Amino acid sequence: MSPSVQLQLVGCLLAVLYTVWRIVRPFVVKSPLDNIPGAKSDSWLTGNIAKLKHPKDSWAYQQSLVERYGRVFTFYGILNMKWLYTYDPRALHSIYIKDQDVFQESDALTTSFGLFVGPAVIATLGEQHRKQRKMINPAFSVKHLREMNPIFNDVIRKASSELEIAIASRVKDGPKEIDILGWMGRTALELIGQGGLGYSFDPLTEDKADEFAESLKGFFPVEAQIPGVIHATLPKLVRIGPAWFRRKVAETVPRPFAQRMLRISDVMHAQSVRIIKEKRAALEKGDEALKQQVGEGKDLMSVLLRGNMMASAEERLSEEELIAQVSALVLAAMDTTSNALSRTLYQLAQYPEAQEKLREELKQARDDGSGGLRDLDYDEVMELPYFDAVCRETLRRFPPVRVLERLVTKDAVLPLSAPIQGKDGSMIESIPVRKGMRALTDLEASNCNKELWGEDAYEWKPERWLKPLPSALEEAHIPGVYSHLMTFIGGSRSCVGFKFSQLEMKLVLATLLPAFKFEPSKQTICWNAAGVCYPSVGEHLTKPAMPLVVTSLRA
Repeated sequence: MSPSVQLQLVGCLLAVLYTVWRIVRPFVVKSPLDNIPGAKSDSWLTGNIAKLKHPKDSWAYQQSLVERYGRVFTFYGILNMKWLYTYDPRALHSIYIKDQDVFQESDALTTSFGLFVGPAVIATLGEQHRKQRKMINPAFSVKHLREMNPIFNDVIRKASSELEIAIASRVKDGPKEIDILGWMGRTALELIGQGGLGYSFDPLTEDKADEFAESLKGFFPVEAQIPGVIHATLPKLVRIGPAWFRRKVAETVPRPFAQRMLRISDVMHAQSVRIIKEKRAALEKGDEALKQQVGEGKDLMSVLLRGNMMASAEERLSEEELIAQVSALVLAAMDTTSNALSRTLYQLAQYPEAQEKLREELKQARDDGSGGLRDLDYDEVMELPYFDAVCRETLRRFPPVRVLERLVTKDAVLPLSAPIQGKDGSMIESIPVRKGMRALTDLEASNCNKELWGEDAYEWKPERWLKPLPSALEEAHIPGVYSHLMTFIGGSRSCVGFKFSQLEMKLVLATLLPAFKFEPSKQTICWNAAGVCYPSVGEHLTKPAMPLVVTSLRA
């Protein structure tokens, strides 16, 4: 028997022993979570995870758990391990702010992003993550975004003109169904490309996006097809052999999602390498070369590269880290923003009165006094009251990322905002947590907490933002960086580009709504649970798409 075969057998034996121990452990080792009420396990292998990850059914399942058990309860993960599930405000503050070193980003999540994207800010921990955030933050400051607004307006003007031409050719004989998700994805990609990277990806002239755009749009839907058991074991699987060996093994996996994910990763990496090389070459040639580039050297990546070149050797990011930042920036900015934009237009199509009210506000704000429409500056676009209310309400009710997992790195005590009743009838004011435990934080449930937002918390009502918010909400001190919401979470792992995303969304909507009317399609639109939620057509299909009936309002 060859040494390689012996090694594989030993590895399989260890995996079996580890699995058996994980299954038996809950019956022989007491847990601090044993007295906390919660869901019953559906499977010894996947616990309740399969239901939570189901593309179509997880919405109702997740809400039923929240309504039945409240702010804190137990939940079964992979191999039937008992997890903590919470959206309690004080617990969230401890997890994301006060004790964030105790509640670490899920190792399965960071490993997954590390494999498919590289060592970007979303895939790193500890000192490496701190160093990356320090380098990236200046590019996303309000000051820099204000300076970027003319560039964004120019991009939007060109993009909207191309969009109008493309859509007009399809609706010249009257209203017609258009896949809004596809166009929002391509527009968001071009915005982050020109404003974020100083690079043009897609002139929006062709009927179909190129392979890079298709790869980005397919990332989260394909990633969602990876079985939970594989996700959970990734942190251990990546320790087996060198990278080239793991790549060879992955290439032999006879499952479509595996090969598709490899291709997506390869396409993203190749494009990111190309962008970094071009940006560095322009920076080295000086200001005149930068002025010839898209964004004139003011884009986010030029700011990052310039700052990295000036940083000390200890603080400087490696080439591998810089390449990964490009992939991560484009992936996060395109997918979350385009899906949030699509959700906003979907809601406005469902509520025509709200759409018309917003359209009138935008037309009045953009009126140039001669019957035309002018561009809005940063402060104007961010301060329109009803516009802001529509965007906030959509991000509150429908956060693109619904649930995040955290891994407990050392024994601690998790405080609660109010006591809960244990199985034995006792009142529990705080929960001891042990190293190795996992906690699921429900961002959507926090945003729709009836105790804080009222009985209509699950309804989409932009008007709620036009009056004082409930005092209970103000007093809860939700630890999110944005509007008492957990949509962009909080702490050192909050979304670094949330202001960029807001600006991007508002500039696109401010251009589209005066030009087009959006109405529901006769086809059924379903929203799918994934790393980033996305729409598709029908109950059984999962391919990203969202047709709406579009009518031109141009005379």
